[in-house]
Amino acid sequence: MDNFYRYASFIQDYIYRSGWKSLRAVQNAAADAIFNTEDHVLLSASTASGKTEAAFFPILSLLDENPSESVGVLYIAPLKALINDQFLRLDELCAEAGIPVTRWHGDASQSKKRKLMKKPQGILQITPESLESLLINKHMEIPSLFYDLRFIVIDEIHSLLRGDRGLQTFCLIERLTKLAGCHPRRIGLSATIGNPEEAGRFLAAGSSRKTVIPRFEGGKEVWRLSMEHFYNTDPQADEGRTVEKEESAIEPSSDKAPDLADPGIGYIFEHTRGKKCLIFTNSREECEAVCQYLRRYCEVNHEPERFLIHHGNLSASYRESAEEQMKDDDSLESVCATATLELGIDIGKLERAFQIDAPFTVSGFLQRMGRTGRRGNPSEMWFVMRENHPEQRAMIPERLPWYLIQGIALVQLYIEERFVEPPRTNRLPFSLLYHQTMSTLASGGEMSAAELASRVLPLAAFSRISKEDYRTLLRHLLETDQISRTENNGLILGLAGERVVNNFKFYAVFQENVEYTVRCGSEQLGTIVKPPPVGDKIAIAGRVWMVEEIDHQRKEVYVNLVKGIIPAYFGDVAGDIHTRILERMRLVFTEERTYPYLMRHACARLDQARETFAAAGIGSHPLISLGGRMYAFFPWLGSYAFLAMERFLKLKCADRLGLKKLDSFRPYYMEFTMDADEEEFFRVIKEEAAKEIDPMSLVYPNEVPVFEKYDEFVPAELVRKGFAYGILDIEGMRQRVLSFGQGPEKKEPFLLPEGEEQL
Repeated sequence: MDNFYRYASFIQDYIYRSGWKSLRAVQNAAADAIFNTEDHVLLSASTASGKTEAAFFPILSLLDENPSESVGVLYIAPLKALINDQFLRLDELCAEAGIPVTRWHGDASQSKKRKLMKKPQGILQITPESLESLLINKHMEIPSLFYDLRFIVIDEIHSLLRGDRGLQTFCLIERLTKLAGCHPRRIGLSATIGNPEEAGRFLAAGSSRKTVIPRFEGGKEVWRLSMEHFYNTDPQADEGRTVEKEESAIEPSSDKAPDLADPGIGYIFEHTRGKKCLIFTNSREECEAVCQYLRRYCEVNHEPERFLIHHGNLSASYRESAEEQMKDDDSLESVCATATLELGIDIGKLERAFQIDAPFTVSGFLQRMGRTGRRGNPSEMWFVMRENHPEQRAMIPERLPWYLIQGIALVQLYIEERFVEPPRTNRLPFSLLYHQTMSTLASGGEMSAAELASRVLPLAAFSRISKEDYRTLLRHLLETDQISRTENNGLILGLAGERVVNNFKFYAVFQENVEYTVRCGSEQLGTIVKPPPVGDKIAIAGRVWMVEEIDHQRKEVYVNLVKGIIPAYFGDVAGDIHTRILERMRLVFTEERTYPYLMRHACARLDQARETFAAAGIGSHPLISLGGRMYAFFPWLGSYAFLAMERFLKLKCADRLGLKKLDSFRPYYMEFTMDADEEEFFRVIKEEAAKEIDPMSLVYPNEVPVFEKYDEFVPAELVRKGFAYGILDIEGMRQRVLSFGQGPEKKEPFLLPEGEEQL
C-alpha cells in the first residue's frame, strides 16, 4: 500500500468512496514506473483491469504536487466515443481537485474549447484528427497551450501500431513537443500488445527517453467461449452423424429459431433473448443486414424490438443513443456493431458477445471478447460461423470452412502462445509524408525547402525515407501545384494543395469513401457511398428506406422509411491477417485434437473439413491437382506475404511453368493452370526464390498501386517504391518457398464422395 499513501489526498478519497479494499497489481506496477522513473511507460493489462486509473492516479498526484502552468496531460484516443466515455470517469475523479478536463473533437462544446484557449490547464482529450486540426488552425497558440505539458497518454495504443494513423499520431506528438518546447513522458495503454519490446520502441520513437514496461501478475483469465457453425440452409453438418466432443463451457439450452429463419442469425436471436449482448460483424454491410434480420424476427414473433445498431457510417446521434441505452444496466437490448464498439468504451454490464465469422486479428478477437466480463464476471464470446452449402461441382478449396478454421486458429494462438500481432514498423509511408508536408506548410506558412525538410524528414515515421526521395516528392508537388514557390524562393501551399488541405477530411489519413449524408426529414441517419437512383431502396441504421431525392452537389440523400430487407454497401473493407494465423490454420486441419469450445455443428463441420483436407493430401503438400492442368496452391502466408507470392509466381515463374489464369482467394489459396508437373513447380519456384529479388520487379509494368489515402498526390515512382518495399512481404514469401520440400510422387486426383461427379 506504499503507493496508496503516495497518491494525492483526493485520489485516496476517491478510492475510499469506491470501496476498494486494495490496489490491483496493474495499479501498483504503474505507480512504481510513473513515480520512480522519468521514462515513458507502456502499460499492457487485460480489459477492465483498471489501466486508466492505474495511469491517471500517479499522473494526477504528480500534477497535484507540482501543478502545470499549461495543459498538463494530453490524452489521445482513437475514437470520439472512447473520449466521451473516459471524460465522465476523469471529470468525476478530477472535480474535487479542481483539475479541468476538456474534450476536443468535432462533437465537443465550442465554449469549453474557448475557455481552454484562454486559460490552458488540466487534461485535454483529443483524437489524432483533432490534434492535426489543432496544429494547423491554432499553430500560434500551441506554445502557450502546451509549454509545460508533462504527460501524453495514448489509449488503446495497439490500434495505432500497424498503419498510417499511428505514424501520424507520433508525427503530431513530435511536432507539438518541438513547437511548444516541452518534453512530456508518454504513457501507452492497451489490453492487447503483441511484442511489448517492439511496441515500447514505437512508443519512444523520436524522443530522448526509453520505455519502461512494468511486469506484474495479472491474475488468471477466465473465459466462457463457444463456437458454432451453421450452413445458411438445412441440413446442418451434424445431421445423420455421430459427433464426439468435449464438454463445452457453454451448452445452449435451445437451438430453436424462428420459422424460415437463417439458422445462424436465428441462433443469435434466441440466445440474446432476455440478455444484454454485443453482436460483432466484420463489415458495416453485414452489420446492417444482421440488424435488419433480427428486427424482422422480433416483428414476426410479435416481440418488442430489442436490437440496436452502431457503426462508423451512422450519425453521431444514432451512435450515442445506442451507447446510452446500453449503459442502462436494466436494459435487455443488444447492439449489432463493428469495430466502433471494439475499443474500451464502457457500455454497462454486458452478458455476452457474439462474433459472426472470424475477425482478422487475434487483437480484434481479444478486444471484442473484452467488452464483456466486466464487474467481476468472466468474459463470454459466442462465435457463429456461417457458410453456404458447397455446390455439387465445387472445387476442393471451396469445400473447406475457412472462417471456422480461422476462428479456431485465432483462439488457439492466444491460448497456447499468447500471440498478438506485433507493430508494423518497416514501411515507406510516402502517403503520410505528403500529408505531413502539407500540414507543416499549412500551419507554419512560407518556408524554404531546406527548412521544410528539416521539420519533416527527422520525424521518426520517416526514418527510412531518403533525402533524394523527398526531393522527388517536392518536385512533383511543385509540378502539380500542390505547393508553389514565392518570389523569395520560399514554399507555400499551391492552389491545388489549398483545396486538399482546406477540406475537413484532410485531417484524417485513413481511407475514406466519397460519402452522401442520408436524411429523413430533419433527422440525419448517417452516410453511404454510391447512392442508388431515386425510387430505389437503401439500408442504414438497421432499417430500409426509399430514396426520394438526391442532391449531388451537397452530397445528400433524402429518404422515407419502408419495410423490407436489402443489402447495404459502404465501400470495401480489407483485412490484414498475420502469417502466424495461416500457419496455425494449417495445424488445425492436420492435428487430431478437439477443442472444448466447439459446439455440435462445428465439431461435425471440422471433422468433414479434416477428412477433405487429408484425402486431398494438402497437409503434406501445398500444391494439389484439381484435375487436368488445373492446380490449387496453399502457401499458408499472411496478407502481404501472400500478395508477394502472387506476384512472384506471375512475374518470376509463369513463363518457365506455363502458368496461366491465376485466381487468388486471399489469403487462403490460389488456383491456376500450368504446363509443368508438381515436381517441376517446386524446383522452379525454389530456384527463382534463391536468386536476389529486386522488390521493384514485383510491381507490374505501368502499375501505380495506390494503397493509402494520399497516394494519388505522390509521384508514381514513389508509390511503386512504397508498395514494393513497404507493403509486399518479400522475405516472408521467400522463406516459405525455400522451406518447401521437393514435390512428392504424383498422387491420384482427389475423389469426391460417392454419388458426386468427379472433378
